[in-house]
Formats: sequence, C-alpha cells, structure tokens
Amino acid sequence: MTYNVIARPQDASAEDAAAYVESPTSYLRGFAKKALVITELEARKLRHDPTELLTRAIQPMLWLLVFGEVLTRVRAIPTGDIPYIDFMTPGVLAQSVLFISIFYGISIVWERDLGIVQKFLASPTPRTAIVAGKALSAGLRSLSQALIVVVLAVLIGVSVDLDPLSLAFVVIVVLLGAAVFSTLSLIIACLVKTRDRFMGIGQMITMPLFFASNAIYPISLMPDWLKAIAYVNPLTYVVDALRGLMITGGVSEYGVAVDLTILVAVAAGLIAIGGRLYARVGQ
Repeated sequence: MTYNVIARPQDASAEDAAAYVESPTSYLRGFAKKALVITELEARKLRHDPTELLTRAIQPMLWLLVFGEVLTRVRAIPTGDIPYIDFMTPGVLAQSVLFISIFYGISIVWERDLGIVQKFLASPTPRTAIVAGKALSAGLRSLSQALIVVVLAVLIGVSVDLDPLSLAFVVIVVLLGAAVFSTLSLIIACLVKTRDRFMGIGQMITMPLFFASNAIYPISLMPDWLKAIAYVNPLTYVVDALRGLMITGGVSEYGVAVDLTILVAVAAGLIAIGGRLYARVGQ
C-alpha cells in the first residue's frame, strides 16, 4: 500500500518531513470517501431504470413459489429438521445476489466505449477505490433482492428470523457476496474487453457456481469431486452464512464467523486484483 506525499516547502526541516506524509488513518479515510463517491455515481443509474430491480425479482419468486413449494411436498431432498422451502430460501437469495453481480462487469465495457474509464484513470482516485466502490454499488442493488426474498418468504410461511441483529448480518453477507461476484465479473471484463466474450463467459460460469454449491441441496449429497469444487466456491459460504442467520432453527455448517472471514478475504483479494487490472480496460 502506498500513501500520498503532500508537497512541503523547500525550507522545511527534516524533522518536519513526516508531517507532510499522509498517515494511514488519513489514507483509509480518503480511500473510503473516494469509494463511496464511485458508489454514489453507480447508484444514480438506478434512478434512470428502477424497473431493472423488479424484473430481476421474477426469477427468485419462481424458484420459491414453484420449485420450492413442489419439492417441499415431494420431500426428496433430506434437509434435517427444517422444511425444504426453509432450507432453500437462503440459497435463492444467494442465487439472486450471484445473478445480479456476475454480469455487473459489462458496465465496465460500456464505460470504456463511452470514454468514462479513461476519465477515471486520469483522476487521482486509487484504482482499488474505484473497484471497491463498484463492488459496494452491486451490493446495494442486491439488497433490493434481499428485501423481496425476505418479504416473499414470510408471506409463504417460511420461518424467517426477523431479529434485527440477524437481519443486519444478512445485509453484511449480501454486501460481501455481491462484492465477491461483482469484482470477479469486473476482472473478467478487464481480461476479455468485449461484450460478447464477457456475456459468454458470464453465462458459462453462472450455473456451475450455483449448482456446485449448497444452495438447493446439501453438500453431503454430492459426489466427492463435486464436494471439492463446492468447498472452494464462494457461493457456498454465502449460502451457509445466510442459512444460519435467516432461518429460525437454521444452522451454519461452518460457522457464520468462518463464512464472513472467508468472504472478506476473497473480496479483498479480488478487489486488489481488480485494481491492478482496471487500467487495462482503457487500453
């Protein structure tokens, strides 16, 4: 990490030189401020097309109202002491977060074509702050899906834990999950650079990420080779945390603290990689 050096007078003494070096606290404060500015710019786009959030809500509604209700009656998948619809609800929310975030990177390609990326690159804003701001914006979009899924789940009789602290952690998990997958999307956009290739790769990895997780069935039912993939799939830990937080009687298999630690580490690593690659979009 590098810190900004503030220009100092020529006659300043050596003892005063440290005063002109930005402290870590000031750097982090400035980093957060710049990331929030990027988030605000991204969030303004929703005012021009808020229907996007509503149309994206159709898919989780279908999963809960059709797929979930049917399999709850069939009882083909063992889910312990909770009904299948309760088991599935956190997976549907995680799926919504994944589907919103994994195609978020296409906006980077549009911004390059419109010359917006070049303006960002010409600014003093750290590249990682730009990426972090975009990741947070994807999280805000995902929160609308979280609200829809929670309300719908309550209406159809899912045992949702409405404790404010649990819901607050649900928000954190949703934000982290969106940060992971939106930043992965951004990295893909930086590498492929064209809309067609990006959409092809996005569609190719979306369903494997979803089905190679514990979203709609327990990992214990998977063959060994698929279990290995599920354990390195970030969506598994998003679902696991949500299952322990959202559902009354739900259990986090790995522990919410472990899930959050993994998601924070993955998000931080992807943001760092995305910050390094972001400059390539403008080339």
